[in-house]
Amino acid sequence: MLILELLLLMSVLIKAEQPDCRLQGKAQLPEFIKDGALKIGGIFTFYTGYTGVIPSFTRLPPQPKCKEYVCFQCKFLSQEFKFACTMIFAIEEINKNPNILPNHTLGYEIFNACGFSNILQSALSLSNGQDVVTDELNCTKVDTVQAIIGHSGSTPTIGLMHAVVTFVFVFTQISHFATCACLSNRREFPSFLRTIPSDYYQSRALAQLVKHFGWTWVGALSNDNDYGKNGIATFIKAAQEEGVCIEYSQAFESTGSKTSLKNIVDTIRTSTSKVIMAFMSHREIKILVDELYRQNITGLQWIGSDAWITDDSLADSQGHTLLIGSIGFTVRNAQIHGLGPFLQEVNPSQFPKSMFLREFWESIFQCSLSPNALQRACNGSEHLKYVKHPFTDVSDLRYANNVYKAVYAIAHALHNLLSCKQQKGPFANATFFFDSKGDSPARYELVNLRKVTKGTMEVATIGYYDAIQPRGQQFTMNNVNIIWGGGLRTVPVSLCSESCPLGTRKAVQKGRPICCFDCIPCPPGEISNTTDASDCVKCPFGYWSNSRGDECIIKTVEFLSFTEIMGIVLMMLGLLGAFLTMFIFAVFFHYKDTPIVKANNSELSFLLLFSLTLCFLCSLTFIGRPTEWSCMLRHTAFGITFVLCISCVLGKTIVVLMAFKATLPGRNVMKWFGPLQQRISVVSFTLVQVLICVLWLTISPPSPYMNMSYNREKIILECRLGSAVSFWAVLSYIGLLAVLCFILAFLARKLPDNFNEAKFITFSMLIFCAVWIAFIPAYISTPGKFTVAVEIFAILASSYSLLSCIFIPKCYVILLRPGANTKKHLLGKVPH
Repeated sequence: MLILELLLLMSVLIKAEQPDCRLQGKAQLPEFIKDGALKIGGIFTFYTGYTGVIPSFTRLPPQPKCKEYVCFQCKFLSQEFKFACTMIFAIEEINKNPNILPNHTLGYEIFNACGFSNILQSALSLSNGQDVVTDELNCTKVDTVQAIIGHSGSTPTIGLMHAVVTFVFVFTQISHFATCACLSNRREFPSFLRTIPSDYYQSRALAQLVKHFGWTWVGALSNDNDYGKNGIATFIKAAQEEGVCIEYSQAFESTGSKTSLKNIVDTIRTSTSKVIMAFMSHREIKILVDELYRQNITGLQWIGSDAWITDDSLADSQGHTLLIGSIGFTVRNAQIHGLGPFLQEVNPSQFPKSMFLREFWESIFQCSLSPNALQRACNGSEHLKYVKHPFTDVSDLRYANNVYKAVYAIAHALHNLLSCKQQKGPFANATFFFDSKGDSPARYELVNLRKVTKGTMEVATIGYYDAIQPRGQQFTMNNVNIIWGGGLRTVPVSLCSESCPLGTRKAVQKGRPICCFDCIPCPPGEISNTTDASDCVKCPFGYWSNSRGDECIIKTVEFLSFTEIMGIVLMMLGLLGAFLTMFIFAVFFHYKDTPIVKANNSELSFLLLFSLTLCFLCSLTFIGRPTEWSCMLRHTAFGITFVLCISCVLGKTIVVLMAFKATLPGRNVMKWFGPLQQRISVVSFTLVQVLICVLWLTISPPSPYMNMSYNREKIILECRLGSAVSFWAVLSYIGLLAVLCFILAFLARKLPDNFNEAKFITFSMLIFCAVWIAFIPAYISTPGKFTVAVEIFAILASSYSLLSCIFIPKCYVILLRPGANTKKHLLGKVPH
């Protein structure tokens, strides 16, 4: 209110300092006037158009005519007339109130202006009077107004404010309907105030509305003027901040070419967005929906600005059904006590000089106030309370209340200025104020267009928006059902791309807005557990993505266990070999005094059977979950037992060779490789392997290792060799003994047929070497638990080959051919 007081004071001071002047041209006369000590001016548009005149530049152009009968598409704007009457009502109400401006009477001058030249002329007339000034000392008339209310449009208001600044006139203007955010610029419009919120807040509220209903792909239309361009630019910026994408943005003006309208309709037809934000006036939206109706373009959800969302004239358009279900913000509705009866009492006799009121009266009652007219005569005694007309309808006073508040704001400012008291000026049980930009508080109702009832659009309030509240609390919805565009019962969907489900990420399509994207499945090992995820998240150590890619699950730990089929089979083969070896041991022990047992060096045979039993049993250490002890045991036990086994076979081979040499005359070689020497050789060969294993366990022992590199979905639990050199040294030493044994046995293959120990050793070593030669590439190339299975198979195969080739033939003789178990038979002295 202090801002308004300063502006009023400034306008008075500046007018007092104007240079001498004389009125040029013909003054614009007010439509409604009342004298008073203080005056408030009003500029409203009572007609939808006017007749333009092409200037000749040779004579003074005639005055543009704002009359319905001279303009085919023009008609009365009853709402504008209601604004003017509301202004008169508020002034009369203040004059009756002894608490506001006592000893001062408020007057008014209200102009009807339907073109910019009319608006400017009206403003100049209000600022400087209508009479020709002859006083050379002072150009300022005492009956000029203290403030002006109007105009309803943003573009005319902007032009008017720029023009008066150019003409060095300064007056306070309060608009009830000019919402362009550009008017908040105090540098350009220092004396402009308004009782309607700036479109800056409406545009941001509309962006939040779009986001609230999940619409991320919308079209944008606007008027091709300051109101539309500024409003839609603010909306687009706010919408993009909310993550909403604009498919297209086009401007349209009712006075524009048909090509412009056709281009917009074609754009709407080919677009994929189902929601359209229309920052337009009621004139443009009616022209547009009529064309869409003619071309049968339906199923759209419209979002409207306050310029048309509650306009009753929408019902007059052919395509009004397309707008049913539209939603948009508008200023909050209000009730003005006493205004209804006041409007019903309006009569031409109150303002006999008003040509508009005469035409308005004749139009409503279909009569003529002029004598000798062709229509039915009327005298002004008719009463509006018997007529149902939008002018007398006070159910929707959203914008009339802004005029009412503007009058009271001026009155309170004048009252404070004259009484030198500072107060905010409460009225209508509320507090009204202007902010530093001259704007009023931004409070809106969210309305929904339902249907047409008796020529008017039915509007339901479904929510509220209050810009004063903290962010997050500004927008509230009522618990009411919403009628959607296209007759839908559920919220329409308007997306460029469907939401990306869990397990995928968004990838923006090249050259398109961020709302247009493809859903790319997360790569293995990464997940997204939210919709529309921008990136996939890598699973933590020890976890892997599931088949859907929306959850990290613990990796399967894989090792050769005792419970799986392969583990059971290998375990059974190992136990079978051990039991078979022990059985042979028992047979040999039972028949230890028989020639065939004695002839095969029973001591080395028993030691060989013992080592074979250990070989079979050591295979079991490879089955089961690897641990520190099992990893060290499996490799060292395997290496030592096999060296012990090969050492025994090597000893038996040497014994065979020595025995053959001893049969030659003059040879006594057995004394060099008797039982003592045999024991020493076995122990010596075995101690070398023991030493290698001790060094292995000391330097870098085998240990459990979780291998995640081979199979990303599994953790392969295996025994890391530790020192690979030690492992291959163990195998090399076994291989060296095996090759040496094979060579000696091969050399002894020519012994007599019945004494064929060397042949069996040769076969066993041949199989043994073949198994371990094949083991090396298989061991290197086989993954995971199959590596362990290959190693177990090699141990079992080589153990079975020794057992089968060396002991099974002898058991066959002992058990099934006992007659052949004689010394003569072994020496080949029994005839075949």
